[in-house]
Amino acid sequence: MWVLFHYIAQLFLLCLLGRIVLSWFPPSGQGPLEIIRRILFRITEPLLGPIRALLPPIRLGGMGLDLSPMIVFIGLQILLAWLPG
Repeated sequence: MWVLFHYIAQLFLLCLLGRIVLSWFPPSGQGPLEIIRRILFRITEPLLGPIRALLPPIRLGGMGLDLSPMIVFIGLQILLAWLPG
């Protein structure tokens, strides 16, 4: 049971990392990269959205720094280290 949770959590962390990396590049609007971006958004947004609602992006000049991916990433890493398996 815990092994399955570990695999799912690791897969989620990979999707989250992919979303973080793709956020550094402007969306193209079409093409295979945009399809991957949408899939990663659908997978990760259910966990990131509520955290972003509680902790809005920090304003840095003319842009905002979204801390929700970092919080989820660190939180899942702590949870995986704490759980058996």
